[in-house]
Amino acid sequence: MILSAVSVAAGAVQAQGSQGSAPAASSTSATPVLRTSPGLRIHRLPDDSIPAFMEADSIDGDPDSDLTLTGNAQVRRIDSVIKGDRINYRKDTGEVDVQGSARMMRDGTLVIGPNAKFNVDKSSGEIEKPNFWMGANGGFAVAEHADIFSRSQMRLHTVTYSGCACETPSWYIKANTVDIDFDENEGVARSGVLYFKDVPILASPYMTFPVKRERKSGFLMPTYGTTSQGGFDFSIPYYLNLAPNYDMTVQPRYFSKRGLQLGGEFRYLGGSYSGILDGTYLPNDKLTDSDRWMYWWRHQQILPYGFYADWDVAKVSDDNYFRDISQLGLNQASTTYLPQRARVGWSSASGYWSGYAQVYKYQTLQDPDAPLAPPYDKEPELSFRGARYDWGGFDVDWTSTAVRFRRSLFEGQRLGPDGNRFQTYPTVSYPIVKPGWFIIPKAGVNYTQYDTDWYNLSPGTPRSQSRTVPILSLDSGLVFERDTTLFGKASTQTLEPRLYYLYVPYRDQSKLPVFDTALADFSFSQAFEENIYTGGWDRIANANQLTAALTTRWLDANTGFERMSLGVAQRLYFADQKVTLPYETPRENVRSDFLLGASAALTDTLSTDIAAQYNPYDSNWSRGLISARWSPQRLTTVAVSYRYQRDPQPGVQYQAQGQNQVSLAMQWPFSKRWYGVGRVDYSLRSGPSSTLAGTMDSPRVTQAIAGLEYKGDCCWVGRMVYQRYAVSATDANSALFFQLELTGLGSLGTDPMNLLNRSIPGYTRVTPPVPTGTTFERYE
Repeated sequence: MILSAVSVAAGAVQAQGSQGSAPAASSTSATPVLRTSPGLRIHRLPDDSIPAFMEADSIDGDPDSDLTLTGNAQVRRIDSVIKGDRINYRKDTGEVDVQGSARMMRDGTLVIGPNAKFNVDKSSGEIEKPNFWMGANGGFAVAEHADIFSRSQMRLHTVTYSGCACETPSWYIKANTVDIDFDENEGVARSGVLYFKDVPILASPYMTFPVKRERKSGFLMPTYGTTSQGGFDFSIPYYLNLAPNYDMTVQPRYFSKRGLQLGGEFRYLGGSYSGILDGTYLPNDKLTDSDRWMYWWRHQQILPYGFYADWDVAKVSDDNYFRDISQLGLNQASTTYLPQRARVGWSSASGYWSGYAQVYKYQTLQDPDAPLAPPYDKEPELSFRGARYDWGGFDVDWTSTAVRFRRSLFEGQRLGPDGNRFQTYPTVSYPIVKPGWFIIPKAGVNYTQYDTDWYNLSPGTPRSQSRTVPILSLDSGLVFERDTTLFGKASTQTLEPRLYYLYVPYRDQSKLPVFDTALADFSFSQAFEENIYTGGWDRIANANQLTAALTTRWLDANTGFERMSLGVAQRLYFADQKVTLPYETPRENVRSDFLLGASAALTDTLSTDIAAQYNPYDSNWSRGLISARWSPQRLTTVAVSYRYQRDPQPGVQYQAQGQNQVSLAMQWPFSKRWYGVGRVDYSLRSGPSSTLAGTMDSPRVTQAIAGLEYKGDCCWVGRMVYQRYAVSATDANSALFFQLELTGLGSLGTDPMNLLNRSIPGYTRVTPPVPTGTTFERYE
């Protein structure tokens, strides 16, 4: 099939930059500049004043006028080299006539032909039947004739061009003429046809491509595929290299079931700012009879006098946007909360003081089969912090925040109060850290003031309330070492016991509102925290407890690489829990669950990780993760994992939903050219979910990926990827995409690399990225 277009920048995809690195920052007054001595600066001489050096088996003529070089002849200047069997050189005009085995090298570009004429002063000339090797992008071309107009411009006649480094290129472009401008990074092929395996796959009367590995405006390779929600999916993006520090991609996208969507991405980068603005608009969706749109703006700004600003604002037209319209591999259907945040902050030059003011809101995308309570918005939040470390041996920290909380109505009903919260928490500690041991006493006082609008949800509860809670802790640990062996290799084993005591007196908090606080997962890191609750600390649990942990590691004696580690931790309680969240059952046990952890690199190709939480009272596992990964050779990996978490108590909305899932991912070579990739996530859950609707979960595949990769040679790879993923509690979306990757040119079809890199641990590209060429790629 031949695709025709008025203008197709076939190579723009490799230089587009929207899928790769950010554009370069422009020079601004805020950018530091390296000052150099004038004596170190290079002053370029005019072309007619650059000296030439000649070498040959024999040289005849007048050195002040005409010279004839015979046998291994060459004329060398600082900016170019010309070689041949015989060279006639006229010094007064700079003309060089090369006869036999002509070779010209300039700025990394090598030109070879039987004969050539060149003017080294004017950088112009011509060459018959030239072969070109372009060091800047690794491409080469064969032509009948070449006219060289200047240092950067030339015209090739009857041309075959390819960026494929194979002896027999798999893809190439044929054109009547090709105009190349190195300064503008542009090659223009007229009456050009792109061939793959000698089959024409794209034709255009006017085709442009980059001649360097730099960004260039032009059409990108089209993408296409099919999805169950949108039908046939086709887009042909256009990239605009507007300036060195900002660019834009415009992407028309057609869905056979929904219609034509217009999308775009604008990126910018300066000495003190950067950002990305994305957006799409689909007028009159044929399936929903409504306009569908999305925008997302992320920005970071450095301001004078220690100030900064940033925002992250996203919004979509409706709850089902990401379920109906998405990209391969992004799986945005699982997006529930879209951030809408704007912040202005400040930090002192000393680093001791900092603060910010922000507004943080969410758009909640509801699943009609599993509705969720919308979170509280912060309108606004003010925070100020002062911190000083090693101040006479003391570490001092003081953090204060003031927040106005507002919650959107859910189906016209209020799910909780609104209100203001002021919180301040000064702490002081005295770390004593010595070789082999440490001890850190710490003391602080948390004061919180509430002003709450209850809306008659809790009659009789006062509007204004406060809480003052002192917090005392003592952290200590030892580190022992010994020389040993592991799996027959010399190793250093460590033994690291740790004790953490925490005392927090009881304060009645049952009538305080809960805005942004949840019960934290019990883990190795949380076991040494001051509060069992996370978030804004609307609850501070009373505590009289001791956490004991023991860790041992085996480190390679030569490299320090950790071959194995084992850890266990448990918390001992000396008082009952009296502070709880709504609907939370207070703990009455005197010991916590056991935390168990292990990791091992059993061999150089096999590694395992285990993390588990075991309840000794009912002899059940509360949480668990077991994973293993085997990578016996390049392009070969198998990863398997099992995750389990108990369901939260019925009606509790602040704990993580239960999980019971098996995952298998792999990349496996079937032969030297065929490779398989895949992943399956299977949920074993069967029971009620923790949503407002209390819907039932049943075992099902939550995500499946299957694909084939074919490595043709050093120049192309073909891929076919199928993806199916859950978009709601009961529905799933399917997508099938194809890609033809042409090394040195770009890719036809949708790029699945993000999907494969994220879904398959240890995934490796079948063809490694082509290194960027330089003007020093070849030396003559």
